[in-house]
Amino acid sequence: MPTDQPFEPDQLDQEAHARQILDDRASAEKLAAGGDARGPQGIERAVRDILMEIGEDPEREGLVRTPERMHRMWIELTCGYHVDPDRLINGAVFDVGYSEMVVIKGIPFYSLCEHHMLPFFGTASVGYLPRGRVIGLSKIPRVVEMYARRLQVQERLTQQIADFLQGRLNPYGVGVVIEAQHLCLAMRGVQKGGATMVTSSVLGTFRTTKGTRDEFMAHLDRATPRV
Repeated sequence: MPTDQPFEPDQLDQEAHARQILDDRASAEKLAAGGDARGPQGIERAVRDILMEIGEDPEREGLVRTPERMHRMWIELTCGYHVDPDRLINGAVFDVGYSEMVVIKGIPFYSLCEHHMLPFFGTASVGYLPRGRVIGLSKIPRVVEMYARRLQVQERLTQQIADFLQGRLNPYGVGVVIEAQHLCLAMRGVQKGGATMVTSSVLGTFRTTKGTRDEFMAHLDRATPRV
């Protein structure tokens, strides 16, 4: 039987995950502090300049700590650049005699569009056909988050997730589908809120074998049972 399971946040070890994000953020801050242009002073000075450029007063009560907050926020939202993939996997790849499709769908993510630095967000669904090796359930959402916490375009994000799993597991194939809404489309420009972008990346048998690809897509179309 294929393993077709929606991702639920409480399936993660939340405490360990939080510790990892904080550690990654601390590493990012240490790197950023290496030079004035990239350190806290540089980020905060840039935010102050932006506030003045748009006609605001950086010294008024509501804004006086905004540059500091923005610095901390940017470190958190882009900590994916500093995640160690080996530490993320942490040995959770197992030799298992299982060769049917594994699908995890509905993984929520938040990322930043590199063109306007506005958020895009949605869900990722990931499937793979094991070649005798499987990865721990919580690791796939963490892989999604590692790449989402960077300046991104949705097409690249989709491809990076697929390439990572293909390289680490050497499965027969991998499929990734991402559905997301982009605030750069909703808040500015054509201002078309509610539009959803769908991207996919299929590798190995997911690309070469129609039956495998159709099975993956059929899992995504099935309603998720609620327990």
